[in-house]
Amino acid sequence: MLLTSNETGDRLDMIKRFIIALIFIILICGGLVGFNLFRDKAISDYFANMQTPSQTVSTYVIEPGDWEPGIDAIGTVSARQGVDLAVEANGTVMAINFKANQDVTKDAVLVQIDDRIERADLASSESSLQLAEDTLRRTRSLASRGVNAASALDTAQSEAIQARSTVERLRAVLRQKSLEAPFAGTMGIPEIEVGQYVTAGTKVATLQSLDTMRVDFTVPEQELSSLKLGQPIKVMIGEGEDGVDGTITGIDPKINAESRLVSVRGEVENPDRKLNPGQFVRVRVVLPTDEGVLAVPQTAVTSSLYGDYVFVVRNKREGQQNGSADAQPEQAQVEPIADDAENLEVRQVFVQLGRRSGQRVEIREGLRAGETVVTAGQNRLSNATPVTINNDVNPAEIERSGAQQ
Repeated sequence: MLLTSNETGDRLDMIKRFIIALIFIILICGGLVGFNLFRDKAISDYFANMQTPSQTVSTYVIEPGDWEPGIDAIGTVSARQGVDLAVEANGTVMAINFKANQDVTKDAVLVQIDDRIERADLASSESSLQLAEDTLRRTRSLASRGVNAASALDTAQSEAIQARSTVERLRAVLRQKSLEAPFAGTMGIPEIEVGQYVTAGTKVATLQSLDTMRVDFTVPEQELSSLKLGQPIKVMIGEGEDGVDGTITGIDPKINAESRLVSVRGEVENPDRKLNPGQFVRVRVVLPTDEGVLAVPQTAVTSSLYGDYVFVVRNKREGQQNGSADAQPEQAQVEPIADDAENLEVRQVFVQLGRRSGQRVEIREGLRAGETVVTAGQNRLSNATPVTINNDVNPAEIERSGAQQ
């Protein structure tokens, strides 16, 4: 079938329009693809060249020092001499000769119970004793001359002994009517009143000798070999206190089979009366000092699934990308950090920890003397993060200065 010239022209126009539309679509798609590639490249270049903002941190310079190891425990204070006083006889309280917190001497009369009947009985018995002794002397005198029979002398001796026993018994009863201090100490709050009728065993008050205190505490059985009698201890009441010095006076030879703990007793002097019976205290058994130990504040150490690590401050190194790990070998000497705050960064270093003492922890492996570690601000750090040091308020330095005083 032959096409006319008009039909041929229409078909050519249609093909041209299709080609133009196809070219237009290709240009649009190419532009979109090119724009996306350019955008991604620009973003990548921006982040690659972006400088990590500097973070402000507190630091601590590692220095070899003396390590005072110790065994920490929680103890309970008690008086070396302390009792709850009670009356020994029934009767009405006539006098209370002490007040709360009053210091009393040994043998001081603290409470007096009505003893008028006992005193009258004692006076009568002493009169009977005097008569019996006089009778015994006369009977012996007559018996020596052969006047009286031996039975009369035996009777007189028996009556004298009986009268003497009665007097001693009444004197003992009188002593029970008076409550005396068994030792010098400080009285507690009275628990009876004048005029009150009391029975034997009624508690009067507590008496505590506060000059020397006992401290009972327990330690794990693994530490038993490190303990000995006379070993020094420190007893601390609150945080930041120097503590009171004392010594170990007793070590239980038997280990508790359930808790696997060993009971230990120490004694400390208490001239300032800071310690009181029943008080909870922190106890530290002092062990021999080790020299040249590397230690850092516990705040410098961060724990993770991969181990314990610290951030070490160093000088920036040219040509190293941000965030890359420091793969260079350890130098023979620690490079001093620059004075310029803009040339400092940190690196993450995994460490092996040792003993702990107070707020410090021993570093057995991973750090060297002279290195500077971060003690505050670690939560914003990663490898090669720029840092600025500000030690205006640094708990590590405060602790160090306090330990030197």
